[in-house]
Amino acid sequence: MGPDPGSQEPNANARAILTRRGLFEFAGLAIASAVFPANAAMVRPFRELDQRLRSPAISPLMEKLSSYMSQAATRPLPEEVVEKAKHHVVDTFAAMISGSELPPGRAALQFAQAYGGKEVATVVASKMMCGPIEAAFANGVLAHSDETDDSHGPSRSHPGASVVPAALAAGEQFGVDGVHFLRAVTLGYDVGPRVTMSLGGPAYQVATHRSTHGTVAAFAAAAAAGCAAGLNTQQFRFLLDYAAQQASGIGAWARDAEHMEKAFLFGGKPAAAGAATAMLIRSGWTGVDDVFSGSDNFFDAYAPKESGVLKADPSQLINGLGERYEITRTNIKKWTVGSPIQAPLDALAGFFQKRSFTADDVQKVVVRIASDEAHTVSNREMPDICLEHMVAVMLLDKTVTFASTHDKARMQDPAVLRQRAKVEVVADPRIDARRPRREAIVELTLADGTLLSEWIRDVRGTAENPMTRDEVVAKARDLITPVLGASDCSTLIGKLLSLETVRDIRELRPALQKG
Repeated sequence: MGPDPGSQEPNANARAILTRRGLFEFAGLAIASAVFPANAAMVRPFRELDQRLRSPAISPLMEKLSSYMSQAATRPLPEEVVEKAKHHVVDTFAAMISGSELPPGRAALQFAQAYGGKEVATVVASKMMCGPIEAAFANGVLAHSDETDDSHGPSRSHPGASVVPAALAAGEQFGVDGVHFLRAVTLGYDVGPRVTMSLGGPAYQVATHRSTHGTVAAFAAAAAAGCAAGLNTQQFRFLLDYAAQQASGIGAWARDAEHMEKAFLFGGKPAAAGAATAMLIRSGWTGVDDVFSGSDNFFDAYAPKESGVLKADPSQLINGLGERYEITRTNIKKWTVGSPIQAPLDALAGFFQKRSFTADDVQKVVVRIASDEAHTVSNREMPDICLEHMVAVMLLDKTVTFASTHDKARMQDPAVLRQRAKVEVVADPRIDARRPRREAIVELTLADGTLLSEWIRDVRGTAENPMTRDEVVAKARDLITPVLGASDCSTLIGKLLSLETVRDIRELRPALQKG
């Protein structure tokens, strides 16, 4: 564990240096004023410098947030939150393992093999061990090698891809137990998403062109790793400062056709940075006490502005903290496809339950989704992010599996193309008004004139319509078994669902690795 909370002032030396520097600068000003007549234009820059050098009082917001974070490692979680956290841990490790056989995952494993440091942490779905920072990076990329991992609607982010790898790397570094690991993961989900929620949620990316996913992940991974590292209240203030300095990413990621940049931005980079930051702060590094207030603070730099006025609500950082756990509001995908495709596939699955028909019986399928979603998933090059293609596959197979969502060759299959030609994607203002919810209206017309229509409001796997433990496990088996085998898959899932019995998170290593 890190140093105990208390009256420590780890940045006292830094403050002393700043104070001495300030004295020299003002001494220079005094000499100058003796030679040249003083005027407002000369003095103003030094006054502004003086104000910037002064450390503002720590705000009540930072007091509450940093105190909450420092106590997370020992604070019991409600039983339903623990169960939900286990679901997300299982789901994220399943995403890592299945991602190991996709191009971004293979590239991450090659990177770890070439540049991995001291053998401390596990690289999932491999035989490798390396330094915690390299392991966090590789595992983060594995987790978002495709569209398998979880997503949080109000913040527009994929928390698990950065949080779980960062918590695992720091947890292995410091030998935390399973309960501590679960609490670290839960804290990451609590802190990261609240950051972009305070900035305006999905509208933040539209207004600034900055990535909500990258911003959330920087804070989420750092919080999880900091909890695993046992940081105290003051150290968590520094950690938040460093996370703010590392928050990055712009909306250009959406143009990435190979999912490589997305895996870097959503998972690998923030997971590695979070692990590195936690270890730096634990080793004695210092920073700014309160990056959310004072001059040049995070909100000054990042919040959208309207007529010079910040459009942000910093209070959202602590709103419901300890009462509303964001992990319980994070979606687990039933289908291993992009989030906007979840609702249409739910609707088609419902149609198959209501009536027996084949793909050739279908005359037309109209899918109505939000405008931004239509832009994201209509006629894309990747099968798991192409709505028209996935609807065609669902019509033919009556289900969707990890294998079928990643079969790129099938995008040229004449049988699939015949069905795809029947699919029309429409940007619907009614769904726009429901954002950031992932809803869809699907209208399927059969050759005999029958119209089947469904407005999916609560997608399976969302907080409003959650998957059961059995459903989460079934999805995980589909992802893990082809890589690790059925026996090892069962062993891993069993360990993850009983994390409270794990005395050292490093005990998971044999079950997580391939071979």
